[in-house]
Amino acid sequence: MKAPQRYSFLSLVGGALSGHRKWQQAWRSPEPKSHYDVVIVGGGGHGLASAYYLAKNHGIRNVAVIERNWIGGGNSGRNTAVVRSNYLRDTSIRFFDQSLKLYEGLSRELNYNIMLSQRSEVDILLTNTSMRNMRRRALNMNRLGVEFKLLSADEVRKRIPILAPMKNCRLPIVGGSVQQRAGIARHDAIVWGYARGADSFGVDIIQNAKVTAVRRGANGQVSAVETTRGTIGADKVAIATGNENAALGTMVDLSLPLRTFNLQAFVSEPIKPVLDVVVNCPDLGVYLSHSDKGELVIGGATDPEQISYRKGGKVPIFENTVAGLLELIPSFRRLKLLRQWGGALEFAQDGSPIISKTAVKGFYISAGWWGGFKGIPAGGLTFAHLIAKDEPHPLAEKYGLERLSTLNYLLEGGTTVPTG
Repeated sequence: MKAPQRYSFLSLVGGALSGHRKWQQAWRSPEPKSHYDVVIVGGGGHGLASAYYLAKNHGIRNVAVIERNWIGGGNSGRNTAVVRSNYLRDTSIRFFDQSLKLYEGLSRELNYNIMLSQRSEVDILLTNTSMRNMRRRALNMNRLGVEFKLLSADEVRKRIPILAPMKNCRLPIVGGSVQQRAGIARHDAIVWGYARGADSFGVDIIQNAKVTAVRRGANGQVSAVETTRGTIGADKVAIATGNENAALGTMVDLSLPLRTFNLQAFVSEPIKPVLDVVVNCPDLGVYLSHSDKGELVIGGATDPEQISYRKGGKVPIFENTVAGLLELIPSFRRLKLLRQWGGALEFAQDGSPIISKTAVKGFYISAGWWGGFKGIPAGGLTFAHLIAKDEPHPLAEKYGLERLSTLNYLLEGGTTVPTG
């Protein structure tokens, strides 16, 4: 296979001098083979990262990633791009901090600029209960050697000068917290970088191929997937679709403990820089950051009223999110919104992800990713380990399906779990 073109300052100059007509395709678009060692269903961040680490770390390169649409067209391209590791449970802290460490070296490893901006995340807390819970989180993170500190109300205002003046606050700020290494990364760049990296090892990326059935042999082990581009044989099938895992599970008679809810986000018109940190206020259910293009990227809570696969939004959720934003920063009241979108997210009962073998031999699942963007590198690393070795990676050994059937939940205070 031809080595991928290396991106550098010199290659950019050379590309400009040639009118940008000599760039290689970032990845191939091959016809599916009749058989692969591993078929990964889902061409988002987790599926592509898993394929990349399968090839790079385990030497398994006869791999296909099957995507029903186009690369980056699903949840990976619909998120608010925050990366952090400020969790409560030991398992979550170790897992997501490893993911953050991988993000920190990913541009160099993939030779693709992921535009990581570690501008820090500041949590704004409005109640003494929230402050107590955040203190508990800080103590546990610091115990494990992960940087995280509490802030006084004055320190919060110093980091975010545009907050409402104290005298105008209906809900006064009592304190906050900060993780300095947190920030944002370019969501499309993560997907494209992993796609390019996986392709460089010989992984086939098959786009516009919807899975319609999963075949099983006489011994019950998976043997092939039926797609709109033909039947593809496989020794192992791994699913990492973001929001269709439960539906794919039914194809092998698995009832997966997943519920799907709608999550909305909004983008404002571009404005001059006013915010150099990621802001999160769990008490009001709103978070935001300032993009490199000048837009404010604003996210809210999930819609708890009903299970939904909708990609649009709902007015009550929008109103609650905007009300929370203006409670914090009234000066944004004249901003115009350019666009809004919604995404369907799968949740396990305890709000933690699932990285697991299943009762069906040769069938693996990576699902339940609330805020899955920040977990892409570690999620791919550990899922690849599971597929290759048939045993969980030490970072993800508590993320198995069996915890849910035995009620051994991994309830996570660093995650927002919908009710209802």
